[in-house]
Amino acid sequence: MTRWQEVGDGVLVRRYAELDLTVGLVVGSELALVVDTRGDHRQGAELAEAVRQVTPLPWQVVLTHAHFDHCFGTGAFLPAPVWAHERCARHLDRTGESQRAEWIAHYREQGREDIADALAETTITGPDHLVADAAEIDLGGRTTRLLHLGPGHTDHDLVIAAGDVVFAGDLVEQGAPPDFGDAHPRHWPSTLDALLALTPATVVPGHGEPVDPDFVRRQRAEIAEVARLCLQMREGAVGEREAVALSPYPPATTLSAFARVVP
Repeated sequence: MTRWQEVGDGVLVRRYAELDLTVGLVVGSELALVVDTRGDHRQGAELAEAVRQVTPLPWQVVLTHAHFDHCFGTGAFLPAPVWAHERCARHLDRTGESQRAEWIAHYREQGREDIADALAETTITGPDHLVADAAEIDLGGRTTRLLHLGPGHTDHDLVIAAGDVVFAGDLVEQGAPPDFGDAHPRHWPSTLDALLALTPATVVPGHGEPVDPDFVRRQRAEIAEVARLCLQMREGAVGEREAVALSPYPPATTLSAFARVVP
């Protein structure tokens, strides 16, 4: 059963079986901040109702990045302000329809017509409050920071610092290897270094259970190793088969990362 889990004072997370997605909520005395909105209009409406079970406060929304499972549910929260990195808006404009088509096909192949239909019906809504490097939102009695720490899972990842809890989006994933489809493997480790420099007690991944900084350090080391192997493949120092065998991640993940490493 999906339920809210409190990971800090007025800081909650909600984890879904679908794609093992994790979203967040930060509650102040005057405003609530919703972190990511799920993957279609029905999922967004479910999340909006769940937020209303916690607080009646006006809400604002922040999107960690432009992948459909984190942001296609945004319409359920309008007319709230929607925050994201400035490149998130461009990425969503450029890829929103192709993401929709890819995942409709995926769900129809699985026989999950309900989700495919919901995706087809969803109006893709982009952010209207764009962040370059950093911004702050006063929720009343507490301030959350929105930070772009560098490229990693995408070129527009935004983390949300709420006290000693940091929402990392897909810069961190628990329960499955990180996804490299739009990633910048060579820069991802230094972006995680910047996240760790925020000295969080708890890091909320985009998928999976909240983790501690030691988990992030281990994942950072794994990503750095994959980036190193990919560069060695690119330079001809090791063959693809050897690099895949040495990788801490499955072959498909490693090859996806390899495709993202440029000279």
